[in-house]
Amino acid sequence: MAKKLYRSKKDRKIAGVCGGIAEYFNIDPIIIRLLTLILVLSVGAGLIAYIIAWIFIPEEPDNLYPVAVNN
Repeated sequence: MAKKLYRSKKDRKIAGVCGGIAEYFNIDPIIIRLLTLILVLSVGAGLIAYIIAWIFIPEEPDNLYPVAVNN
């Protein structure tokens, strides 16, 4: 199964972009959030990149993590 980039539903603070990127690269979301904050405060382009990612990265589907059913 190929890995796909989604905005996270379970690890979101604003839109799930940083959580989704962290899940995709299998790293701590705090690292991505700090990098985003640094880009926003230093260059200002981080805010534009975040908004663009919010628009273009699809939200995680509900059926991505199937629930086990006990019979």
